Amino acid sequence: MATTRNAHTVWTGSLTEGSGNTTLDSSGLGTFDVTWKARTEAAGGKTSPEELIAAAHSACFSMAFSHELSQAGFTPDEVNTKAEVGFQPGTGITGSHLTLNARVPGISEEDFQRIAESAKKGCPVSQALTGIEITLDATLAS
Repeated sequence: MATTRNAHTVWTGSLTEGSGNTTLDSSGLGTFDVTWKARTEAAGGKTSPEELIAAAHSACFSMAFSHELSQAGFTPDEVNTKAEVGFQPGTGITGSHLTLNARVPGISEEDFQRIAESAKKGCPVSQALTGIEITLDATLAS
């Protein structure tokens, strides 16, 4: 079934001195403060578009990886994915680096790496981010 998710942001002031609030409307999970300073310097208790993209990418990749494992006959004990999304003022979003650490009983290192790479390419968020470099470090935990 097709779905649509919604969020909205209210911003006041200039880019560098202003601030905003981003609300996750579909889930109702909360409203998060955003500022230029949080985007380009220390977060200081606020979020940024890049952090929100990182959250989406790590969640989507984890789901895609779990699905690909199931298709290959494996069930993970745990999938832990970190996404780091870079931002350079004047350039924009520079890339997303995924770090995967997963416990998957009975899988070979070769199959693990192949499935992780396939999930990286097949993840819908990865597909939406084709304008940036996406890298992956995948570790099979024992």
